[in-house]
Amino acid sequence: MRKAQLWLGILISLVFMGLALRRLELGQVWLVLRTAHYVWIIPGVIVYFFGVWARTWRWHYLLRPMQRVPLSHLFPVVCIGYMGNNIYPARAGEVIRSYVLRRREGISMSASLATIIVERVFDGLVMLLFVFIALPFTPMPLWLRQIVVLSSALFFGALLVFLALAARPQRVRVVYDRWGSRLLPKRFRGPVGELLGRFLTGLSSLRRGRDVIMLFWTSVVIWLAETVKYWFVMHAFDFSVPFYVLMLMNGVVNLATTLPAAPGYVGTFDLPGIEVLATFGVPRDIAGAYTAVLHAALWLPITLLGAFYMWREQLHWTELERVTQGRDTATEALP
Repeated sequence: MRKAQLWLGILISLVFMGLALRRLELGQVWLVLRTAHYVWIIPGVIVYFFGVWARTWRWHYLLRPMQRVPLSHLFPVVCIGYMGNNIYPARAGEVIRSYVLRRREGISMSASLATIIVERVFDGLVMLLFVFIALPFTPMPLWLRQIVVLSSALFFGALLVFLALAARPQRVRVVYDRWGSRLLPKRFRGPVGELLGRFLTGLSSLRRGRDVIMLFWTSVVIWLAETVKYWFVMHAFDFSVPFYVLMLMNGVVNLATTLPAAPGYVGTFDLPGIEVLATFGVPRDIAGAYTAVLHAALWLPITLLGAFYMWREQLHWTELERVTQGRDTATEALP
């Protein structure tokens, strides 16, 4: 199944990259890359890491009902997880992040994975907010309309489900006890029930309206910081668009990267980014060069820092490979 998922992601990336490249003059793209002012990447990276710190604080907030983990302990774990997202397919870095947290702090993987899924839901909602803010100023092509409709159904639906689970955990356990005994073999009922209990514990931060609002606004800060990086990198190139266009680009490319893709979101990041800028009159060759540099500036710093923290934690690639294949996660609750 994982091999099929990997090859599907590679196929989708190839299709997206083919669509992106077919309308670019690569000689002109190279000329734009040669004349760019790369010093603007430096403040962009600084702002980006402020966003990573904000992500760390948000995760700290989500984990509080289970255990108060200092930010200084969580920040390396977050970096390792995002490195994993960049080099493994299917966002396997999220599982790696939960594994490293269990290794360091003893927190159940199923509980911490629940908090990470909550993060992703709020990220998706903020991306939709960015898109909705820009829509009044945007000619809406069919592909963008489809992304908005599908993403809205996915993320709003997921939020409603998680809010319901968090609000009535006892009711969920009653339903599981009633139906689990009928549908699951006896040897799996206890372990699956334990996993469910830990997962519900991970949703604890959704039980109070104040916490939900806090998570939403923290997510807005995180993604505004990343959009500011888009803005800084834009100054390295000979074009200028309003900030709301960069918010739209950020929202669209990150919604598109929820699709299966090759490691590093190859293609699923690039094609939507180029298309958004082209919609607002940016020449495609400049848009292609800018998107490529932005993609690299988002990928490389966090990957290098995550690799450093991985070395400092004495983690090995074979260990992470086992985690991404599910061989270390399955032992948490299954007999």
